[in-house]
Amino acid sequence: MERIESVKNPKVKQWKKLHTKKERENTGTFIIEGFHLVEEALKNKEMIKILIVSEEISLPHTWNVDNISITFVTKDVMKAISDTEAPQGVAAICEFQTTYTPEKWTKVLLLDSVQDPGNLGTIIRTADAAGIDGVILGEGTVDHFNSKVIRSSQGSLFHLPIVKGSLDEWLNVYKNNNIPVYGTSLQNGVSYKEVPEADRFCLLLGNEGSGVNKDLLDQATKNLYIPIYGGAESLNVAIAAGILLYHLRK
Repeated sequence: MERIESVKNPKVKQWKKLHTKKERENTGTFIIEGFHLVEEALKNKEMIKILIVSEEISLPHTWNVDNISITFVTKDVMKAISDTEAPQGVAAICEFQTTYTPEKWTKVLLLDSVQDPGNLGTIIRTADAAGIDGVILGEGTVDHFNSKVIRSSQGSLFHLPIVKGSLDEWLNVYKNNNIPVYGTSLQNGVSYKEVPEADRFCLLLGNEGSGVNKDLLDQATKNLYIPIYGGAESLNVAIAAGILLYHLRK
């Protein structure tokens, strides 16, 4: 066990940098904070590199922290590495997982340029609840290790495989595996209710303002829309994800 008292400690400075995408990608690590998120991460212990605990905090006796490196810090250090107004006193440095096999997935969610962290986190949480095999993030989609995404996901990114990749390439993979690809668009689309539930499908959702890129929609087996019965112009993309995922999956 280690104890750090100074906010100027090199490790503290490096941990603070993990709030930037560049540092996360350079180190292959990301930071989480709060009891709930750390507890969820402990269910996948190999991801945790360092557990950081404020000196006045007692860890729950139900947590299995065997073989995990623990660093105790002062309140000032915890506040320095936190991006919340009221740190709970526990955080962790976690490592990226790279052992996923998206080519084997049969219930897949593809996201094209979803930019709002809250939306992405909610979509990940919803996909986890719906039992989707995994999520593929296309170009322009916010980094799923962004702290706001992590908080909105409520820890689901520790349960659900998430990868970044070319949506063009993955659409070809799934179509070649005879998995139907459903785009989301009013243009040349049909009501989602016309599509039966299935145990194999690929759902493609797009940007909050402009929707899915037309070149990607052109590759879809069928495009779906959700009817609007009231005066709203459109549905939030995370709400749409919930409706469609729960309708499509068997």
